[in-house]
Amino acid sequence: MKTELKRRMAESVRGFRLPRYAEIPTVGLYLEQTIKYINSFLAPLGCLELTGSMVSNYVKKGLIPPPVKKQYFPEQISYLFFVAIAKNLTSMENIDLLISVQRSSYTLPVAYDYMARELENMIFFFFGLKDTLEDLGETKTDEKDLLQGMIMSAANVIYLNNYIECLRNQDKS
Repeated sequence: MKTELKRRMAESVRGFRLPRYAEIPTVGLYLEQTIKYINSFLAPLGCLELTGSMVSNYVKKGLIPPPVKKQYFPEQISYLFFVAIAKNLTSMENIDLLISVQRSSYTLPVAYDYMARELENMIFFFFGLKDTLEDLGETKTDEKDLLQGMIMSAANVIYLNNYIECLRNQDKS
């Protein structure tokens, strides 16, 4: 029975992939479009969905740059992906600090693409879709280790929440 549970969990994330920075729409998305875009990618993970008020608060707090003419572009959208994943782990103040570290260490496209690849790497490993973790990235820095630790924690929380949800659903059947 547990093997079947783990198989179903693995199937739920099999197609998970975050867009790379260059794949994020450059035309500008309005708030509701941005929320739907991000939530559609994070849905397989069972993460808490973003809402318009959450995004507005992130802008007010300076976590993400403000929209341009009410539109969100790759810069804001990539930060929103990061915040949506990190908010389940740590405070907004800590997320702000992590973003500051990123800004002083790596360009946004480099940091975001690393985050996306590393999250996929760890999700597939924790959910049993691959046997080993890949060693991603080209450098060995404290900043990279910090981001990798945050992503590993996120993958663990996502796995735990998914497992509990599957157990609940199993009890209902």
